[in-house]
Amino acid sequence: MDRNKEIYSVTLAGGAVNVVLLVFKFVAGIMGHSAAMVADAIHSLSDFITDAIVLIFVHISGMPKDKTHDYGHGKYETLAMTIIGVALLAVAAGIVYGGTMKVAAWMRGEAIEAPGTLALWAALLSVVLKEGVYRYSMVKARKLNSQAVEANAWHHRSDALSSAGTAVGIGGAIFLGERWTVLDPAASIIVGLFIAKVSLSLLRDGIGDLMERSLPDEVEAEILRIAASVDGVAEPHDLRTRRIGNHYAIEMHIMMDGGMTLREAHDKASEVEELLRLHYGNETHIAVHVEPEELKN
Repeated sequence: MDRNKEIYSVTLAGGAVNVVLLVFKFVAGIMGHSAAMVADAIHSLSDFITDAIVLIFVHISGMPKDKTHDYGHGKYETLAMTIIGVALLAVAAGIVYGGTMKVAAWMRGEAIEAPGTLALWAALLSVVLKEGVYRYSMVKARKLNSQAVEANAWHHRSDALSSAGTAVGIGGAIFLGERWTVLDPAASIIVGLFIAKVSLSLLRDGIGDLMERSLPDEVEAEILRIAASVDGVAEPHDLRTRRIGNHYAIEMHIMMDGGMTLREAHDKASEVEELLRLHYGNETHIAVHVEPEELKN
């Protein structure tokens, strides 16, 4: 199975779980009079939407290079991760606002109806299913080196944790008595804040890559070590790196003996490129500029 088909497969599996939970949570939240469960259902709706985003953008990112995209379409996968981050942040803001309004109403003396046990069972089921989907998606994301699948995996984990918080709030509101019904909307606020934290992390990484952020220092140091390991190559420098979707782009200058023939210098530069592609993948974009060592003087 090729990379895109595997991504579609894991995304569709998560999407199927999201559809089941989406319906169950909305029914449980409405029938069980639980603000926290309705908030959790909205979170599951955002999961379903982001599954669709992943499918669309991964299809585009897998398209080959063309006249208008010399570096391919890999950035679309990064764009998908960024959109997921924005969607999560919007969901978080809505959940926190709704929970805050209910808590404020409770503080003014308004009664909050205790949630039903159906809402509690829905939350517990969601924890189990979404944690399972998170673990499955994360294994696939690392295997496929996919930013979009990893972002979606964290979306599943955030849903599992939000459901855990929802379960605590609903359980407290049910079992601790009428005085503690405020725990239900309070739990929804905590859920929203957690989702906001996850979304900001995704946005940081997605926007960083879209703005051509360099690869981490340890990766750049490794690139320089690999280049310098080729016999006859000295002082790799002027290194420039970035991500293009799930691939790296690497540009650098290397020094060689000025007495080499053009053919020898070309072969050495090609050897550097081959080693880097062997280490980082065949789709890695590499540009090596050769300089004679005499230019140091």
